[in-house]
Amino acid sequence: MHALCALLPAGISVRSKRGTVQCVCTRPLPSLASHSPNFCLVAWLVLNIMEETPSEGGMDYRVPGAVSNGETVPAYPGMEKEKEEEDQTLERGQWNNKLEYVLSVAGEIIGLGNVWRFPYLCYKNGGGAFFIPYLIFLFTCGIPVFFLETALGQYTSQGGVTAWRRICPLFEGIGYASQVIVVLLNFYYIIVLAWALFYLFSSFTIDLPWGSCDHEWNTGNCMELQKANSTLNVTSENATSPVIEFWERRVLKISDGIQHLGSLRWELALCLLLAWIICYFCIWKGVKSTGKVWMDAGTQIFFSYAICLGCLTALGSYNKYHNNCYRDCVALCFLNSGTSFVAGFAIFSILGFMAGEQGVPIAEVAESGPGLAFIAYPRAVVMLPFSPLWACFFFLMVVLLGLDSQFVCVESLVTALVDMYPTIFRKKNRRETLILLVSVLSYLVGLVMLTEGGMYVFQLFDYYAASGMCLLFVAIFETLCIAWVYGAERFYDNIEDMIGYRPWPIIKYCWLFITPAVCMATFLFSLIKYTPLTYNKKYVYPWWGDTLGWLLALSSMVCIPLWIVYKLSTIKGSLRERLRQLTCPLEDLPSMPGTGQPLPSTRAGLLMLTELESHC
Repeated sequence: MHALCALLPAGISVRSKRGTVQCVCTRPLPSLASHSPNFCLVAWLVLNIMEETPSEGGMDYRVPGAVSNGETVPAYPGMEKEKEEEDQTLERGQWNNKLEYVLSVAGEIIGLGNVWRFPYLCYKNGGGAFFIPYLIFLFTCGIPVFFLETALGQYTSQGGVTAWRRICPLFEGIGYASQVIVVLLNFYYIIVLAWALFYLFSSFTIDLPWGSCDHEWNTGNCMELQKANSTLNVTSENATSPVIEFWERRVLKISDGIQHLGSLRWELALCLLLAWIICYFCIWKGVKSTGKVWMDAGTQIFFSYAICLGCLTALGSYNKYHNNCYRDCVALCFLNSGTSFVAGFAIFSILGFMAGEQGVPIAEVAESGPGLAFIAYPRAVVMLPFSPLWACFFFLMVVLLGLDSQFVCVESLVTALVDMYPTIFRKKNRRETLILLVSVLSYLVGLVMLTEGGMYVFQLFDYYAASGMCLLFVAIFETLCIAWVYGAERFYDNIEDMIGYRPWPIIKYCWLFITPAVCMATFLFSLIKYTPLTYNKKYVYPWWGDTLGWLLALSSMVCIPLWIVYKLSTIKGSLRERLRQLTCPLEDLPSMPGTGQPLPSTRAGLLMLTELESHC
């Protein structure tokens, strides 16, 4: 190119596809008039040919679209480059900073359970006495399992299924069990957001529709609170409040049983669609007996801390390898429980005010779950000045609390699927398509719970599908796998390699002994004290309804034993050789710095053989 410039008269500019070449020569200026046209034309052609010439093998004289030596020449420049970009497997992302991780986990664990479940369980089980089993479960099960799942995700950089596959292929079923629970949770949890959005839109009015009995959905038994207090006669047993009638006759239009699903509530279907749209765009580019008291305390810890759902593993997998996950987990656990305590004080202030205004014991206004959010709270809001404003604030809070928990559950499922099939989903726009598919399928299944009998289906999912029994079962196998098969000491070595020091030893002993023992005792007690599901303490589900509920519960729990049987039956060798092969971690786990060898195990597990025997 510079040699060509030497032949050009001074001052001639040659423009090519990639810019302008300015030639500077020593020829006199008058020669421009005779040489410029020809030189410029020849120079332009030569420069364009040089730019189209491949860097290796000389010039390319092939015609686009023709076939030369068995190779098709692309018809359009850049087509091959675009095809390579589409086929290229994208790298697995990480959090940009610690704040993203902390806020994501906090959004997942601080949710509706802190507002409507914890305060009710405190009251139901004796108030302050409930804190004793709650705190015991917090320190023996909550924090240890919370830390275990987060550290597992950070160490393996994998989602809720492939993380267990890499640690111990025999117990990969733990991951499948947790993801089945997440799938079922995605179906029904967001229904609460649809109800909350319906109440939120109904609050944009001067007079709240659940504050009076003057509407078409009210019955002759409807009795307003103010009128009931001003009447000398005692209200009849059949009297109902406008709040209950709005909930059951306007929002739900509830039928007389699960056997009568009725028609679809299209207003709720639109609210559910809006909730899924918001959820999609949030993540498309991006996570009274003593025994009964103990069972309530244990299940509350597992619900509130999102344990055994694979969510913590998925969120932790996006951490940098040397992130101090131990400190993060302890801080987040105390933040979650602290939020529950503060919510309890605020909520019982409202319930106490309601009981005083109505002149009834607090037991008659204290409810749990949807009853607290959509009956007790709306009744309290009606008593406040500027009630529509406070109603908007309250239901907006419910939507925000539930939304971040919902999209982290969806993110957990998507992360697990992408890590299981990276060559399929870790491509351009594939992940977004997968999220859309999950959202659409979950929306369609959720429509069943928005029929006139949908409330009965919702309660089946809530009582069985993601129950404390299922979570306890998964927690037992998680701790057994890490502590006794993979090795608690080995996992402590992994954590030390990540954060630079060994955590408090009590957590290791919890994994080994305390956590599985407490979870097993609570699981067995929940089986012994099982009571069939009822709605509103009146409606009893038919036998096939309870059977359907148990099928939902077993759908996750059977994944663990079935996977063990499947793996043992599909590989060759003696039972000892098969156990040896299936209890060894995969070789692509992070290795000891400077050695290239996997981190060694310093103790033999219950099922795992010694280092020499197993070659792990």
